[in-house]
Amino acid sequence: MDTKNTLHAVNGNVLKAEVKIVAGEVMLSGELALPKNATGIVLFAHGSGSSRHSVRNQYVASVLQSSGIATLLFDLLTLEEEAIDSRTSHLRFDIGLLAERLIHATRWIQGSPSTHGMKIGYFGASTGGAAALVAAAVLGKQISAVVSRGGRPDLAGDTLPEVKSPTLLIVGGFDKVVIELNQQAFELLQCEKHLEIIPAASHLFEEPGKLEEVARIVSDWFARFL
Repeated sequence: MDTKNTLHAVNGNVLKAEVKIVAGEVMLSGELALPKNATGIVLFAHGSGSSRHSVRNQYVASVLQSSGIATLLFDLLTLEEEAIDSRTSHLRFDIGLLAERLIHATRWIQGSPSTHGMKIGYFGASTGGAAALVAAAVLGKQISAVVSRGGRPDLAGDTLPEVKSPTLLIVGGFDKVVIELNQQAFELLQCEKHLEIIPAASHLFEEPGKLEEVARIVSDWFARFL
């Protein structure tokens, strides 16, 4: 799908478009943002019942766009699937399904004239962090960098040693259980890697200035590799 006719200017430097992505038998909704002269794009993998409308991920995306990096925020689940998951919570932990959807979105980015040839990065939150790592393991050098924010990389399991993409894991200093899970996953990664623990921050980085700190670190990582 070409988005050239649907892109609209948000400001002088960023064009945005609502897009539809075919992922097997389902259609996923997303928002594509293209800063002027962008050479890299970050796909956001949401988790644990979140969506492309997540305020935290929207903020991180806006910081990336300001640094000249394109973004694709899209829903890994359809509206019907989200309704089921809100009752059962099982789809948000179906890492194989989420990774498959992320790979479909990656193929869409690679095939779209608006984004063809861009270096690709993944940003995963919560269970989306595991999905991003599994997808990166499958796609290898096609993925230039991965970031997991407050994620569950441990759920990527046996695929962790197969990840080749430079990977940054970010966890809040108050999030003790998730820190331990990230440390376990970190030891299994064989790629270039870094574990960043944000002092005095909770799981959602809601404390003053903490989300801004996360966004800066994420932007620096992607700027380095994209």
